Amino acid sequence: MATRSTSVSVSGAIRRPAVAGSFYPGDPAYLADLVEELLVRAERLAPVAGRIEGTLVGLLVPHAGLVYSGLVAAAGWRLLGVVPDDPPATVVLLGTNHTAGRLDGVAAWDGGAWRTPLGDVPVDGDLAAAIVDLGPPFTVDRVSHVDEHSIEVQLPLLHVVRPDAAIVPLSVAAGTGAGAIAAGRRLGELLARRRETGERVLLAISTDMAHYPPDAICAQVTADLLPAILRLDPAALERDERAVADGASPDLVCGMCGIQPTVLGLAALRAMGATRGSRIAAATSADAGGSTQRTVGYLAVGFTA
Repeated sequence: MATRSTSVSVSGAIRRPAVAGSFYPGDPAYLADLVEELLVRAERLAPVAGRIEGTLVGLLVPHAGLVYSGLVAAAGWRLLGVVPDDPPATVVLLGTNHTAGRLDGVAAWDGGAWRTPLGDVPVDGDLAAAIVDLGPPFTVDRVSHVDEHSIEVQLPLLHVVRPDAAIVPLSVAAGTGAGAIAAGRRLGELLARRRETGERVLLAISTDMAHYPPDAICAQVTADLLPAILRLDPAALERDERAVADGASPDLVCGMCGIQPTVLGLAALRAMGATRGSRIAAATSADAGGSTQRTVGYLAVGFTA
């Protein structure tokens, strides 16, 4: 596998890959083969097309290295190609903020494109501007995206499933309280208005689940947090995640690393008209050959109206 890219840039409007060669292959042919393999395996893992009821408006997908979480992520992203409704023209991606400690809010990358080894994915600058116009906590901040992997690792899968899709990347560090829920509601209302005028927009949340407990506890944490996710209840999810993180295991760092984008995203999805979530797939890093004593959880959910 190639070495990690060091050519990250925010010059112009091109966001260059930060983790090509580490979280996923940097070689285009190798990456294309891996993504196609993941999508084929995902179809066998989760043949969900006949079980998704209503209109797909959102996804929750994991964001670890593709050799670990890629199968679960592929099970989510392939819904864009198998549900009856025409897939969205723009995917608003709510990313977990791992790297920009200074960020306080929701940072948009507002134009141009994100480069991947498989080609550039355009940013919907018009929708990004409309989101920023909602006011705080939404803001333009490309620098917060430079080293972050949680959105980047989704793009090879999205690009293969829907090569014509645009994105709006949003890095989320807005907390988990009432303010975050209110911000999510405002975002969802905007996206709902856009959909009402005929625009095809989907919201995707990028998060991994439990970090570093033994395998059995990792799977149990996902099971414990899943009900609040499926019923789109951000306040309950915040309470449940905090309780899990406080008491489940001394090895548990968090119940889900993307609790902030998930709280905001569930509020947005509810405002977009989503009424139910469907579990698509779940796994742990041990299922992909990792240690059974130190694991990370992965979950894919589809949200429908």
